[in-house]
Amino acid sequence: MAHLPVRLTIGQLAERSGVPHTTLRFYEERGLITSERTSGNQRRYHRSTLRRLAFISAAQRVGLSLSQIHDALATLPDQRTPTAADWARLSEQWRTELDTRIDALQRLRDRLTSCIGCGCLSLRSCGLHNRDDVLAANGPGAPLLKPAREGGM
Repeated sequence: MAHLPVRLTIGQLAERSGVPHTTLRFYEERGLITSERTSGNQRRYHRSTLRRLAFISAAQRVGLSLSQIHDALATLPDQRTPTAADWARLSEQWRTELDTRIDALQRLRDRLTSCIGCGCLSLRSCGLHNRDDVLAANGPGAPLLKPAREGGM
């Protein structure tokens, strides 16, 4: 394998990271990654940007928004690349939100064939769960699919 240069062109970064050029530019516009400009105004990314991109990808895979990822990266000093300790600290902060999402997905999975959480799109069995639309008192949406602390089952 060839040695990776310290400064990468956008093409090299896209090829190595698997992130399209357009997405790299988007991330840069949003402050998730940074580049330096050459005298010819071409972008050059430090190779440590690969680790930031891996961090962004991992955070997106667990369902975090780019805004949440941006806020997390902003806690690092001087645009520093996240370390394993950073990831551990940040992921601990996200644990409650992720647990809530996992709970909601499990509820959806478990009720998918018999109930739509009573939004109500009227499956035949829905009348059993929401006779006379009593769940409307729990607010809009599908209250049976909401986490228990928000009024779900």
